[in-house]
Amino acid sequence: MIKKKLNFFILTGAVTVCSLGRAAGIPTLEAVEVTASTADLVGVADSASEGTVTAQQLANRPLLRPAEVLEVVPGLVVSQHAGDGKANQYYLRGFNLDHGTDFSASLMGMPVNLPTHAHGQGYLDLNFLIPELVDRMTYRKGPYWAEEGDFSSAGAVSIDYRRNLAQPFLQADLGQGDYRRLLLAGSPEVGDGRLLYGLEVFGNNGPWQLPEGLQRLNGVLRYGWGSAEEGGSLALMAYDSRWRSTDQVPQRAIDGGLIDRYGYVDPTDGGQTHRYSLSGEWTGRDQNSRWKANAYAIDYSLDLWSNFTYASDAIHGDQFQQTDQRRIYGGGASRSWVADWHGRLVENTLGVQARLDRIGKVGLYLTTDRQPWATVREDKVDEDTYAVYAQNLVQWNDWFRSQIGVRGDFQRYRVASDGYANSTANSGNAGAHLWSPKLALVFGPWPRTEFYFNSGLGFHSNDARGALTRINPDPRDPAFGTAVAPVTPMVRSRGTELGLRSAPLAGLQLSAALWRLDIASELLFTGDAGTTEPSRPSRRNGVELSAYWKPGEHWTLDGDLALSRARYTEDDPVGNFIPGAVERVFSLGMSYADAGPWSWGLRLRHFGARPLIEDNSVRSKPSTLVNVQGGYALGKDVKLTLSILNLFDRQVSDIDYYYESQLRGEAAPVADVHTHPAEPRTLRLSLQVRY
Repeated sequence: MIKKKLNFFILTGAVTVCSLGRAAGIPTLEAVEVTASTADLVGVADSASEGTVTAQQLANRPLLRPAEVLEVVPGLVVSQHAGDGKANQYYLRGFNLDHGTDFSASLMGMPVNLPTHAHGQGYLDLNFLIPELVDRMTYRKGPYWAEEGDFSSAGAVSIDYRRNLAQPFLQADLGQGDYRRLLLAGSPEVGDGRLLYGLEVFGNNGPWQLPEGLQRLNGVLRYGWGSAEEGGSLALMAYDSRWRSTDQVPQRAIDGGLIDRYGYVDPTDGGQTHRYSLSGEWTGRDQNSRWKANAYAIDYSLDLWSNFTYASDAIHGDQFQQTDQRRIYGGGASRSWVADWHGRLVENTLGVQARLDRIGKVGLYLTTDRQPWATVREDKVDEDTYAVYAQNLVQWNDWFRSQIGVRGDFQRYRVASDGYANSTANSGNAGAHLWSPKLALVFGPWPRTEFYFNSGLGFHSNDARGALTRINPDPRDPAFGTAVAPVTPMVRSRGTELGLRSAPLAGLQLSAALWRLDIASELLFTGDAGTTEPSRPSRRNGVELSAYWKPGEHWTLDGDLALSRARYTEDDPVGNFIPGAVERVFSLGMSYADAGPWSWGLRLRHFGARPLIEDNSVRSKPSTLVNVQGGYALGKDVKLTLSILNLFDRQVSDIDYYYESQLRGEAAPVADVHTHPAEPRTLRLSLQVRY
């Protein structure tokens, strides 16, 4: 009888695996947690680049922004080029992922990425996340997973909130830049379950000469019963935010003394957004099968005012407004069961997913001081997405198992356009579908060591407007009013990976991955212009090394190195480098906890230089930042924590771009590096009282 553990399926927010045995001749299931920090991954994982990070591992990570919890994914960088109410910029596996185009995220089963978004395809705004409530995060890289669909070619992360807090608590945070935050959370017993509540009130001005005026009101109610394996939950969430924005600024303005390093060009940039949601999750199991289901409804809006080129229009200026108003309805269900096929233990999974985006308004307007003076385009979009998937896992013998899967994605678009001119030409219906096979082979010929081969097809969707645009709607463009070719709605990706994971010593885990990812085209709808920006096919490849070491009960050390190469695969005289593509990321972390009143954590992150134009003649500078956090328990239920962000006060960039802009007083546009500086050394003090 084979005692080998098998991977089972992703349950919202956690990875579980099966330990398969027999009871009265029938296969049974026993849940075993897969974590990114123990040798348990050897024998149960399906790749070298997946894992789960628990709340305990997040506790001592100093964070500047909520979305930085994603930096637990090895090789991933979270940055910002505008106000902190706007979605972050993400980098992973040779990508500048913009605001989430090829990296997907979900929270309690709800997708966070937004297709056909006013600002950018796959817009991933995690500013509503409350880090203290995160129970665990499960990450995967590459298009190898039948359950993962749109936006997940580079990777995907599933986040789950806690169902139960050990004690309710009140936390007050204060810091430089008029940073202030109040968080109240608890999980009392109600009936047969627990009611998790969290309320966050937040404000911040930051180091900017233009005070950011960031205000955030954020709340969650989650009622859960049973367990993650047999039970369910209902969650209500509400988030509102508004801010003023210091966007990226031209380096020549800083060098010439026109503005300070933390200065601004347009004082009226900024935004406001909200996200309200109702969601539910249900799970169950019997002797040889498990099932899960979820459903959600989301109400979302964004108004964003930006000015990246400043004064090309000498009369009105170059500010524009992007508006997105939508409601989202969706859900999914899957069932997994095990069987004995001629002496081999087998797991089969079938699943379905559906999502309906009802976008009442997605618009681009030309504005001055937030006052509109022209409409580039305004659309109403219905976007329907459906998926089916199947997966089969077989334990062939004690040292070899395989997993094969297939996913089918089906999309339908309906666009009603009302723009500056030629509006009806950009309206219509379109649809597309793709089938994506997946494969994982796992070899474990030696104890505590496994080798992995992963391959699969994936995709990212293009903006529905780009799939139907036939006339250039942008009056600022010399080609305004001329014919343009619609783009393919779904762009194919193809990934391959070789990996190794080993636990040679107790407390030590090592992993390595050699990967390649091809994208058929990087065509993206450019929300800043209302048009589709053409690009060529591309190839990315790289290597990732990770180590996790727990030398003692209270100490943890981890480090990872990610090197990648990104190139267009069709030659062009302008060059074959992909602007913004990340080439090198290194991180190192240490923490000390659960030993007396003291706890602390330290994180170092190196973000390597990147090409900013296709011929690689202009590059960003690398940056290395160190954050540190120390905590002291003043009593059993009171803890004081000091965080120092950018410990060595490095004057580096959070992000760099290279493009043409025109300041007032300049006769013509100037090509220049535009930078958003990393925040200076920042101190924050937190007091948490449990009761």
